[in-house]
Amino acid sequence: MERKYYEINEAAARRSKKMMSFDDYRDGSATAAYQWEVEQIYQLAEKVAERRPDAAEKAEKLADQYAKLLADHHNTNFQIDQMCPSVMIAGPAKFPVRKKERQNQARDRNREKYERCKEIEDKIRNLLNGKEVITAGDPEAIEKLKNKLANLEQAQETMKAVNAFYRKYKTLDGCPNLPLEELEKLKISLDINWRADPKPFESWALSNNNAEIRRVKERIKNLEEVKARPADTKEYDGFSVVEDPEAMRIKLLFEDKPSAEIRDILKKNGFRWSPRANAWQTQLTNNGRYRLERVLKELEAC
Repeated sequence: MERKYYEINEAAARRSKKMMSFDDYRDGSATAAYQWEVEQIYQLAEKVAERRPDAAEKAEKLADQYAKLLADHHNTNFQIDQMCPSVMIAGPAKFPVRKKERQNQARDRNREKYERCKEIEDKIRNLLNGKEVITAGDPEAIEKLKNKLANLEQAQETMKAVNAFYRKYKTLDGCPNLPLEELEKLKISLDINWRADPKPFESWALSNNNAEIRRVKERIKNLEEVKARPADTKEYDGFSVVEDPEAMRIKLLFEDKPSAEIRDILKKNGFRWSPRANAWQTQLTNNGRYRLERVLKELEAC
């Protein structure tokens, strides 16, 4: 699989290092760190290509998107670092607090790019594992989200434990919290990290994972509230519409078999026949409600 590496502004990286640390900048270290991160994603995409040839093209496109967005994230961060030096460099006397606040706000905005990179990585992993995106219309969405939450919380504890081990021993040798292969990758990452005091898992990684934990918890809470609502039924001429929160489906139940014309309207708008439910149905989402409105207008015009 062809790699696409985008340019890293080494001059900006050097100036950024001087604003943040007294340590000398190693030529090419920012580019090396970036290319190492991208290489991990391309290797992941290659695994998708080996396991699922039908998804190879999509995985490669996602890896290219990751490479481009990550370069943009890093280069923007180097510019942001130059807005204000660290207090260690500038000293506490007359430290430009307001400028530092603006710098931190800019970092927060730029962090969104990295979060999008992680979303792209998740998409590639989903392709590899054959996992579907968890949608609100999935009847098993809550169970799947709870499993995802458990994995995220375990990952959070693992990252904290690895960081604590490294902080205590200044090495990852003998760390019991990760497989040897993953520890070796972290060692490489630490070796090429240009920060003055690198960690196996930087603060942003813990912060991003914690934000995802909060997001998944909120989705679970909202879905549980929706599923707790009673089914709502509305009667029309010759059929009824049922919003079934338990199954997360909008169902159309006809008194008689609908004509070919009506079946075409239903299919065109995303409704599918379910022999088990004995109904034409679609997912109970805002999009599903929008499709229902179109169906009702077209049926009225028949």
